[in-house]
Amino acid sequence: MSAPQKLFDKFPRKAIEPLPRLVFGGRIVVVETTEAASRAVRALRRSHMVGIDTETKPTFSRNVHHRVALLQVSTERTTYLFRLCKTGITPDIRLFLEDQNQLKVGLSLKDDWHQLHERCAFTPGRTVDIQQFVERFGIEDRSLQKLCANVLGCRLSKREQLSNWEAPTLSPKQMLYAATDAWVCLKLYRRLTRLWETHSWQSVSSVDQDALCSKLIAQLLHE
Repeated sequence: MSAPQKLFDKFPRKAIEPLPRLVFGGRIVVVETTEAASRAVRALRRSHMVGIDTETKPTFSRNVHHRVALLQVSTERTTYLFRLCKTGITPDIRLFLEDQNQLKVGLSLKDDWHQLHERCAFTPGRTVDIQQFVERFGIEDRSLQKLCANVLGCRLSKREQLSNWEAPTLSPKQMLYAATDAWVCLKLYRRLTRLWETHSWQSVSSVDQDALCSKLIAQLLHE
């Protein structure tokens, strides 16, 4: 029987950099028209669960506000990038967001819904917010980057976060970044659900980490 996976309540930022980078390796579909949005929604409805995220053009001035520019929705193999800055929330996208049968998994979904509501009024369907889900594991560091490191043992790059999401054409790096953020939500939820159902995890507090490090240092000094 394998040892239980250790999940830390706090994950030090300096421990993230040495980890292998995690990137989405599937198909990325950029959606820029109403017709393409309809096709994408039909394809997504074949999946009972998807990962979801949004991106907004960064604001560097106090008096400037941008509406959400991109909605990313990912299955295990395909991520659809809905360019809301070009299409808005179409009737098909709205029906997708309100669907009560399909589970949508995201991080800090309250913020995503708030931004999407600025474009269109809708009632969110069936969802799971990973930041709330990890409470049962005692995890306190709940950013996507730290959860990826803590739960999956991988590094998530955030270099494209502050790029221009309203650019005429998304760059390959932007597309990969956006797709990965939505897909990794799905990957995190699947791993956490499996750990919870099989009781194959062990909580490790930052206090325990510090005590263990101190003990090891003391042993080395006395050798």
